This record gives sequence, C-alpha cells and structure tokens, in this order.
Amino acid sequence: MSGRFRVGAALAGVVVLTAGGLVAANWATADTRPQTGPKAGQQTAQQTRQQTGKATVDPLVAETLEAELGSDDGVVGSYYDEAGELVVAVSDLTTAALVRQLGAIPHLVKYTARQLTAVQHQLDRLATSSSAGKVRSWYVDPVSGTVVVSVPRTARDSITKRFVARAEANGDRVTVRRVSGTVRTTADDFSLRGGVQVDKNTGYVCSLGFNAVTRKGNRIFLTAGHCTSGRPSFSRNGYVLGNTSMSSFPGSDFGSVGVIQGWDQQGYVEGWGNGNVAVKGIAEPTVGSTLCKSGKSTGWTCGRIVARNVTVNYGNNRVVRGLFQHTACVEAGDSGGASMTGNYAQGITSGAALIDGQCLEKHGQTNESYAQPITPVLQSTKSRLILAR
Repeated sequence: MSGRFRVGAALAGVVVLTAGGLVAANWATADTRPQTGPKAGQQTAQQTRQQTGKATVDPLVAETLEAELGSDDGVVGSYYDEAGELVVAVSDLTTAALVRQLGAIPHLVKYTARQLTAVQHQLDRLATSSSAGKVRSWYVDPVSGTVVVSVPRTARDSITKRFVARAEANGDRVTVRRVSGTVRTTADDFSLRGGVQVDKNTGYVCSLGFNAVTRKGNRIFLTAGHCTSGRPSFSRNGYVLGNTSMSSFPGSDFGSVGVIQGWDQQGYVEGWGNGNVAVKGIAEPTVGSTLCKSGKSTGWTCGRIVARNVTVNYGNNRVVRGLFQHTACVEAGDSGGASMTGNYAQGITSGAALIDGQCLEKHGQTNESYAQPITPVLQSTKSRLILAR
C-alpha cells in the first residue's frame, strides 16, 4: 500500500456516525442494496483508484488524520489535490515529518494556523463592529497558506475600500481575490423540501435539510437560519409541518422546526432523478472533497469543497461565520437544503454568489456557494440525524 494513503487504512476504524433512526418517510426511497467489502466511508482513495481507474476521496480520511495531528499550531489545514491525494498544509518541518509518517503529503507554508486565524478574527471584528461593505467573504486557505478575501470587481465604495485596505495591511498573509456576482442568501420569495420544498406562513419558500430527533425525543427538521428567522410555521403541499423551535442568523445560519404527528420522517435526501440518497452519518468538510447538494430550485447538483471556516458578508451587517464554500450550483429556494459527500451529511445550504439570480456556472464562471456545517447544528439543537435503516 502506498505510504501516501496509509492513513486511510490505519485510521479506518475511526468513523464519525450518528446513532439511531426513525421510520422512513413515504415521499423518499433509497437504494437499499447491501454494501460489500469495506463499510461505506472506509475505502481508501488508492483502493478506489485500483478498482475504477479514477482518483476519489473519502471524507473521513482527512477528518481522522486531523484528529490524529490534534490542535498543532503548525497544521494550517488539509485538502485533496486534483489527483485525489490528501495534502496537509504545515508551517514547520517537524510537523511535515509527522504528516509524512501518517501517510499524507505535507505542503510547507509560511505562516502558522494561529497567525492566519488571528487575521481572520481581526476581519470578523471589523465586519461586525463597523461594516465589510461589499466584501463577499474571507477564510484561511490551506492551499495558498494565506487568508483569502473575496471582493466584487465592481465594488468601489469607500467602506469596501477601507475593509480591503485593513486586510492588505497584513501584507502577504492576505490574498485579495476579485470576483463576480452578488452574494445572497437563497431563500425564495414564492415557493419549501430534505432537498424538498417547505413553505413558510410568511409566503417565502426554502428547502428541508435533514430530519433529526432531539435528546428529549422531539422530532425536528433542520434548515437554514435565515429561513426560520422570525420563527414562522411551515407546511408542505398545503399540510402543516410544524413551528420553528430554534433559529440562528446572522452569526450562524441554521434553524430547527418541530414536526407534528402524522409525518413519517426518513433518513434520506431527495436525489432529484438521481435516486434518493441514504444518510448514514456525518462528515467534516475537507477542501477538495466532492460534494452534492439537494434543493427545491436546482435539484441535485455537485461540485467540490473550496474552503472551510469562511466568513460571509450577506450585506446589511448580516455576517455569518464558520461556513464552508463549494462549487455546486445553488439558487433562490435552495436555502436550508442538504449537502452530502457520498452518504455523509456535510451541511445545510446558506447562500451563493448569483448573477441575475443564477449560479455563476450559467455565466461561464465557477460557482461560489456556501453551507453551514452540520456538526455545530447538531450540537446546538442537541439532536442527532435520523439515519437510513
């Protein structure tokens, strides 16, 4: 076995799964064919390449490797390169040697995790205490080893210029990226679904993310916080679903809705013609991992994770921290929908950069979409996902 992927086998026993599962909903089905060989999420990238001739990635491999490395300040982050190789950005040679020992590829960068995170936090404070103007987002990027700040090409106002100047004062710790489109949350004014549509009593529409159950046994579904803002009630196909029980936006972007009796909740995500997808556990976002999202407007679209722990400025001082960025198409109405890597839940759709209401790929550019990671949502709502049985 290649040393580069030794971590996939050595740490395969460390699997992040949530327990339990309730009865399945009658509006979703799944591929129930039995798995053979390694359990889902435990096959190494090398094994898959040998079988298919293609490089793929396992969302749990990077997660378990980072757990093994711990909170070492020398570890800036990890990502999968285009060949499917797991790379870890490190700031010193000692940590690089440890990464090699664990079977991944070290990538030496100039600044430590603490130094780069300090820059991001500085910009977070500036955005919330003053304003970020039209600056779109900022995050620690393990690929470049800098804090990447995304700014619309057309932004020329003084507030945006001030924010960018403060960012650039950090020298080569910051990379300013000029981008297209206007970033916005993706709730829809007209029409709401786990990937399926759910309707608010305020007339707006969002998508359902995941079904869950709280520690007290209460049945809920998870969606975006800007969808539950104001604590509306929800319905589907004219039938009442329930009332908002928790809502967090801005700062974070998630909410939970209590589900009344009579609804048969399932551990599946609507595949929109691609077969419904069984939810078998959760995974932390890793840069370079493949990701697909389900939402009522654009259905099932796929891409790759570009960045994590991203701070996004939705305007009017609505700043959300801790999101991850990906390249799947997201448009209005997809808010709250499910993001998946294979059978693992990654997060809940928050927003996207849009041109004339469309995702960027429809204008010849790479999509820029954002999602709320699932782990802090489950922690805050004291719940676990309903898994496929």
